[in-house]
Amino acid sequence: MFKKFTQIFCQIKKKKGSFVRQFSRKKKALLSVSKRRKFIIGIATLSLILFFSEYFLSHWGIYIAFLLSILTALFFYWAERLDLQDNFSPQTFILTIFYTLACALFYFLIPARLATRVGMTSLYAFGLYSLFLSENIFIVSSVRTIALSSSARIVSFVVAMVSYFFMTDVIFSLHLNILVTLLLIFIFSFFLIQHSIWTHTLEKSFKSNLEWVLLIAVCIVEVALALWFWPTNPTLVALFLTGLFYILVGVSQVWLDKRLFKSIMWEYIWVAVIIFIVFVTFSTKS
Repeated sequence: MFKKFTQIFCQIKKKKGSFVRQFSRKKKALLSVSKRRKFIIGIATLSLILFFSEYFLSHWGIYIAFLLSILTALFFYWAERLDLQDNFSPQTFILTIFYTLACALFYFLIPARLATRVGMTSLYAFGLYSLFLSENIFIVSSVRTIALSSSARIVSFVVAMVSYFFMTDVIFSLHLNILVTLLLIFIFSFFLIQHSIWTHTLEKSFKSNLEWVLLIAVCIVEVALALWFWPTNPTLVALFLTGLFYILVGVSQVWLDKRLFKSIMWEYIWVAVIIFIVFVTFSTKS
């Protein structure tokens, strides 16, 4: 009987060892996937979840949006795990999380047509892939200077403005209490400004330029407070605040790059004038 028990134990041990070896090989194969393939796998998964969420989980939209944001951060960490081990910076995850959150929330405001859903999902996938590549460049740039840094800054700033417009439109469309609205605007404005400033400094400390970021966020909230009482639709408010975000953050980035010349200042002034005229014109018509 003891001999039979020993044989059974040896068989179980062999099966366990075989399972461990197979699991180890699968784990190594999973980790050995190239970074771009990991990006594609993550983006394809997130895009499919976003596309089908409206058809099957429409009543759980806000929960799906936050779930997708968390999954985006996990997929990005999976792809950048080795580079982040010795060069971790929390700012790297800010725009990836807020971009997914903004697109997922805005997704439930667009018309429920197949063409609009496909277009929105395609926009999300393209923007997220560009963002992943840009964040990868920022991680590498913090160690050594590379030529693609300026292009990555432009791409990330465009994605940040798209995220800002979507988030602002969603918040003003909900017609929440004024205090809740201003609090939400301050939160996502602070983080998106923080990320946009970080792309030009690449400092690991979250406290760097904190006063400057807070000042810009407070200015935007003050303007949002005035627009709360302005008789217009949420989309126009979102466009105006996105323009303000572009001007204030853009001037800050130029100042950090030590390129704040008179000609550049006039460009931002003219942008501000055009945005104000368009806002007032369309507000009176609506």
